[in-house]
Amino acid sequence: MALRAVIPTNHFYHSFNKGAWAFTGAAAVAAYGRAVTISYDDALRERIQTHLDGHDRRVVTDPTKRHAAVAVVIVDSEVGEDRVDPAPVEDWIGGRPMPEPGLDGRMVDVSGGASFLLCRRTSRLSSHPAQWALPGGRLDPGETAIDAALRELDEEVGVSLSESAVLGLLDDYPTRSGYVITPVVMWGDGRLDLRPAPDEVVAAYRVGLHQLHREDSPRFVTIPESPRPVVQIPLGGDLIHAPTGAVLLQLRWLGLEGRHDPVDELEQPVFAWR
Repeated sequence: MALRAVIPTNHFYHSFNKGAWAFTGAAAVAAYGRAVTISYDDALRERIQTHLDGHDRRVVTDPTKRHAAVAVVIVDSEVGEDRVDPAPVEDWIGGRPMPEPGLDGRMVDVSGGASFLLCRRTSRLSSHPAQWALPGGRLDPGETAIDAALRELDEEVGVSLSESAVLGLLDDYPTRSGYVITPVVMWGDGRLDLRPAPDEVVAAYRVGLHQLHREDSPRFVTIPESPRPVVQIPLGGDLIHAPTGAVLLQLRWLGLEGRHDPVDELEQPVFAWR
């Protein structure tokens, strides 16, 4: 698959990395290109919830696709607690080439302050093995998206939260592999004790929300297989693609910045189409 960098010019993307971003109150204030940790406090929780409450959520109804949900869990973390990647990265990568020079597939030095939980999926899974993902999976019969996200969070990383932890929902994202994913944003109330299920998750990470504001993030590339731009979120020593990358971008744009830009039209790389 050939990838080519593109600078978006249409109204859908034209303002993505402009100017400065800021938080008020006890949260962080930063100039563009200078990432600082974001305080994990009530002000941040209220800010995210207010933005979600004021959003006209995009719902995808497609009877040809199965419904799934992912948990976007906001937790606390400490700077420097992740200097060593807990996963056997060489085994997990399995010889696959990195997308570009300078990347090694490791997720280190990304923690600090308010964070979200990110999983490294095991290579033994039959569906989307060895990929970065948020805790989640398909809805069981009779489940809501919130029910499924809470259940999958418990099953995959050993974290049990109640429905009262839910702050709101991001937009549905339809995948090439036949799913409509509903992201459920939750407040984890502290660090949480992570216990990844070894059959599904190689390791779980606390990634600081400030990492979503990296100077090189987000990135968009073109591929010959689709007219839509492929989104890439640089994190640690790797690139996070859609659908996870699209969800994380909306977490930044809507949850943190209050922007209502859609992300459901952002493309996935071809390896994620199956």
